[in-house]
Amino acid sequence: MKRKSLLVLLTLVLAFGTVLAACGSDNSNDSSQGDGSSTPTEQVLRINLSAEPPTFDPAQAQDSQTNTVLKTMYEGLVRTDSEGNVIAGVAEDWEISEDGLIYKFKLREDAKWSNGDAVTANDFVFAWKRVLDPATSPAPPYSYQLYYISGAEEYNAGEITDFSQVGVKAVDEHTLKVTLKDPTPYFLGLTSFYTYYPVHQSVEDNDKWATNKDSMITNGAFTLTQWTTGQKIEVTKNEQYWDKDNIKLSKIDMSLTPSGATELSSYRSGELDYAGHPNGEIPTDQIPGVSKELPEEFHSTGIATTYYYMFNTTAEPFQNAKIRKAFAMALSRQPIVDNVTLGGQIPAYGFVPPGIKGESAQFREEVKDAEYFQENADEAKKLLEEGMKEEGYTTLPKITLIYNSSEAHQKLAVAAANMWKTVLGVEVATQNQEWGVFLETRNNLNYQISRAGWSADYNDPMTFMDIWTTGNGNNDSGYANPEYDALIEKAAGEKDLAKRNEYFAQAEKILIQDDMVIAPVYYYTNVSLTKPNLKGVSLDFSGAIDFTRAYLESK
Repeated sequence: MKRKSLLVLLTLVLAFGTVLAACGSDNSNDSSQGDGSSTPTEQVLRINLSAEPPTFDPAQAQDSQTNTVLKTMYEGLVRTDSEGNVIAGVAEDWEISEDGLIYKFKLREDAKWSNGDAVTANDFVFAWKRVLDPATSPAPPYSYQLYYISGAEEYNAGEITDFSQVGVKAVDEHTLKVTLKDPTPYFLGLTSFYTYYPVHQSVEDNDKWATNKDSMITNGAFTLTQWTTGQKIEVTKNEQYWDKDNIKLSKIDMSLTPSGATELSSYRSGELDYAGHPNGEIPTDQIPGVSKELPEEFHSTGIATTYYYMFNTTAEPFQNAKIRKAFAMALSRQPIVDNVTLGGQIPAYGFVPPGIKGESAQFREEVKDAEYFQENADEAKKLLEEGMKEEGYTTLPKITLIYNSSEAHQKLAVAAANMWKTVLGVEVATQNQEWGVFLETRNNLNYQISRAGWSADYNDPMTFMDIWTTGNGNNDSGYANPEYDALIEKAAGEKDLAKRNEYFAQAEKILIQDDMVIAPVYYYTNVSLTKPNLKGVSLDFSGAIDFTRAYLESK
């Protein structure tokens, strides 16, 4: 998913604080009274978002900030816990056929929308059809995540026009039948992803429904009650939610400020209960000090997310693979991790991060990324010269690196530009853009180099590898390679785990070693601060965070 890749999918020490306002008054949780008695702690959680979500439409979502908020407002057929285990959501039970192709979900009868309407199987059919409908505008970036369903890709491509031929059926109000085109071991967990969320059918023919809190009917633990652009988002406990008795928070207040320094200051002053990734940011230069100052509140956790620089393979001069390789090899990753990001990240030379399952162990343990390329200043200079000669350049065109507004991304961009200047003698300008503008710039291929982050949507290499296929909604590089596409297609239909792993390894080699579509920088850690009385926050293996079951203990 961008962060967040989209990551954008797809952010985390540098990407989620950006993959992606003054805070409100201090609602102190200390309710001790002068006579020694106490009252229950007010259950209002205060966090910060370092970038404003571009949308609250599950069909259009593609970044970590939106994911954080959507998790509070919607619920899919299943949910996942902090260990990645599947637990019941709207579906209270399910059956899977012996061949792994047919899933029957039994929806709980007490699942309701925030307006009191029942959540039915038809709501899922409606939502998924909306994602796949070729007439939906803008085209949902994650439509391909439904291609596991029989007929879904053909419907999305306009090859079939009758949705009844797609493998999703409402057997009755509380039974949803899904037929896959191939057995997909991770499909059940995938139904917890926001693209699979149900949508209330009142949104039909209302293009503005996801921008107005009054027209947003949701089925999750919270409802949107305030959205002041650039200042604040507030969600309030949904009394219609089937599991409301286990929701202890009454509200979640989310300030909107891109400044990590302001966020950290607000946390220290007691205005925030949680600070840092994936929804916020702690200034990188303050991480070492904060870890010593607040050792019981500071957390740094490895997560399955990759930070990288992406080349626009359709824009000069990066249409040339040798020039792309030169820029990737000129970066010194360990100094970046040691001196810039300061969060214990791991230098990256591949795209699939640690933590993702392979054949019998982690994919990154079975397929070593060090085999793809190594940093080498002399080789980088040589490749740059060869690439320029192939393109007929005597000097390179002006080059700009874009990044979304964030102090952390800015520092890394400046460091990367300095390395390219020192090693290659190339001047690279840096430009920050507001999150929504940044995503649009990338989607429109209106850039040369862009920062990016991608986090796992489910625990399988496919969640990283399929985004680079030709025409994928999250492929913002312009990259197209039929050989790569064929390997991903083989992996998608392969049941033998060893063969499947090999297909992924071959594809990643093409992506990194042969074509160098991206310059991997590091594998993420999630760096955050949590007040001692905040409990129940769930951070999964990918770095996605769930605040719905959080609560505040009396101090």
